[in-house]
Amino acid sequence: MAAPEPSDRLRVVVGRVGRPHGIRGEVTVEVRTDEPENRFAPGAVLSVDGPVSALVVDRTHWHSGRLLVHFQGIEDRNAAESLRGLLLHVERAPDEEPDDPEEYYDSSLVGCSVELGDTTPVGVVTDVVHLPAQDLLAVRTPDDRDLLIPFVSAIVPLVDIAAGRVVIDPPPGLIEAEEA
Repeated sequence: MAAPEPSDRLRVVVGRVGRPHGIRGEVTVEVRTDEPENRFAPGAVLSVDGPVSALVVDRTHWHSGRLLVHFQGIEDRNAAESLRGLLLHVERAPDEEPDDPEEYYDSSLVGCSVELGDTTPVGVVTDVVHLPAQDLLAVRTPDDRDLLIPFVSAIVPLVDIAAGRVVIDPPPGLIEAEEA
């Protein structure tokens, strides 16, 4: 099987650079991936839209629940400060999926149709909202309402990426339109 051409790859956000940490060029990173050990491994190349086009991970470690990253060539606090706010991207094949069968890339979920167990259409996933307590599926209904569906197995019993569909079993009141 041939490797995907670069144009066939998806560019996905895996983190956002936060504030500098210390004086030797380390920065905090707001992690936006379930695979930080892979995406931020030493030698990993991360694309950015900023003062440089790519950053190479030199070393990482966790400190008080935050990922600290030192990038090659960023040697002091001023250089680290120039990176603050940059989104960190990687490119991956469109059909690549996480190793855990219970995990999904946001980009694989966006665009999936959402339906009830009896195949009644509910809408389309427009985004995945990551909150500290749980993730939510942002769903646009056919009548242009926006719903937030808790992305938990009790409410989302089936995700079929290959078929492009998500089946939900919502509790009463979760998806019904409010009466005026």
